[in-house]
Amino acid sequence: MLYRIGNAPINPYPFPHVYVRDVFPADFYGELLRHLPPPDAFSPLSKARAMGSDVYDKTRSVLVLAPEHVGKLAEPYRGFWERTARMLLSGNLGSLLFGKFGQLLQSRFKGQADVQFFDEALLVQDSQDYALGPHTDTPAKVLAFLFYLPADDSQAHLGTSIYVPKEPGFTCLGGPHHGFERFERMLTMPYLPNSLFGFLKTSNSFHGVERVNDPGVRRNLLLYDVKVKALPQAPTPTVASGPAVRFKF
Repeated sequence: MLYRIGNAPINPYPFPHVYVRDVFPADFYGELLRHLPPPDAFSPLSKARAMGSDVYDKTRSVLVLAPEHVGKLAEPYRGFWERTARMLLSGNLGSLLFGKFGQLLQSRFKGQADVQFFDEALLVQDSQDYALGPHTDTPAKVLAFLFYLPADDSQAHLGTSIYVPKEPGFTCLGGPHHGFERFERMLTMPYLPNSLFGFLKTSNSFHGVERVNDPGVRRNLLLYDVKVKALPQAPTPTVASGPAVRFKF
């Protein structure tokens, strides 16, 4: 996994992102699919995230890969996801990504000393009628990596899309989801087995999901995010460049 991600080229336009095929070893990916927990192990998004809105509760459910949640799973799911969570959150992946995106990250946190970060992982299941309007993610987000977990190639159209605003120069510091009509869909990252879409959070990292119309669909993802413990004092830039910053991770 580290080799595949570490050597993947960063596509700079319209914001820095990567798309990686065969990101896990094939045998591990098979184990991962066999150990996807049953639907009743997941919680509505608003409960898992303590959100004020339940707009996605009927179409998105999550399982946070933290001990207090994974420990409630029955075997063989509990042991597998305890090991997988330790692998993802050991610091190796986070350190790799900070090295890979380091020059870009220097710009966002320019002039801020002792920036501290944390990472988290969660399983996600989206169902029919799920849609996610173009947005740039919360200001606390630093890096977002989406591991796609389909069983075959039949749902490639269900990937996350990259959008460009129709209004020249429009940016968003993060938070609100915008209407699809205000954006051009540039590309959909194919929802293919054992693939990964990852990106750097910027003020123009507009992404979203077109409405899922497939009856009875289960759109499974493994999310890995890096966030900043304290929100930056300066706006998230669109273009990255700047002097060295000390990072703590």
